[in-house]
Amino acid sequence: MDWKGRHVLVTGGGGFIGSWVAMELASRGARVTIFVRDKEREIGYKLHGLENKVKVVEGNLKDYSAVRHAIQASETEVCFHIAAQPLVQFATESPVETFESNIQGTWHVMEACRTGEHVERIIVASSDKAYGVQATLPYTEDSQLHGLYPYDASKACTDIIARSYSASYGMNVAVTRNANIYGGGDLNFSRIVPDAIRCVLLGKKLLIRSDGTPERDYMYIKDAVSAYATLAENLHRKEVSGQAFNFGTGKPINVLELFKKIAAICGRPDAETEVLGEARNEIDRQYLSSEKARKVLGWKPKFTLDEGLRETVEWYRSYLKA
Repeated sequence: MDWKGRHVLVTGGGGFIGSWVAMELASRGARVTIFVRDKEREIGYKLHGLENKVKVVEGNLKDYSAVRHAIQASETEVCFHIAAQPLVQFATESPVETFESNIQGTWHVMEACRTGEHVERIIVASSDKAYGVQATLPYTEDSQLHGLYPYDASKACTDIIARSYSASYGMNVAVTRNANIYGGGDLNFSRIVPDAIRCVLLGKKLLIRSDGTPERDYMYIKDAVSAYATLAENLHRKEVSGQAFNFGTGKPINVLELFKKIAAICGRPDAETEVLGEARNEIDRQYLSSEKARKVLGWKPKFTLDEGLRETVEWYRSYLKA
């Protein structure tokens, strides 16, 4: 698939993941529009120098008319719906806000795409959290969606709504169920990777909300961008449209071990943590099998955790100096 001249809309294009996707597609010659809630606060695209390379449309996912206008005005052919309320802890504290953004926002995007004149392909971001607690790991796409906590439930609903539009209306829709994504440009320091790097580089003690034992699958942002692009490029195939795909490394690591890696890469193996043990509504162990993506799409991650963390540390080292 040639991206040159393609009209692409990225919801959440001002955030961490969306801005990376927008940057990659713009570099391939796509005519990219990003849909952001607040131009001043969502600055991910500015960190990548995209101000003059993408069109920025301001609006709220909860406003259907704004979503529809963005899709119609940009003559969207390919839509990446990445925008969401992404934080587990905030979802626990503000479930209604999370449900409105993640669930209502998804049906607004899907309905606007269904009635859009030019939309050909839609990629919707679900999450490994949609699987919830499972007796058997790693998660596969055949695992039932058992997300019960507010964030997890919002992503399970996002997932089902998106695929329902494919089944009901014959739309070319596919869903990504990604592992935890990390990399440069993530300024949400409530997440473990950017917070740990910042604390180590600044000589501060990292406060760990959990007891330090929860295990997660961490995927580097460049692999995530590759996953989004590869999925979109294959969405015309009958074995891809209407499907969900796991994207991750399949190699879980617990929080304390991850911190030790980060500290070592930063050159501060003596960096300290304080384990608070107060996190709520978080799943203890999560990791994904990406075998379906490998077999059907020919996708696999290119970066090891150490390789991705080294690039990420260098990004934050430059950012914090500036």
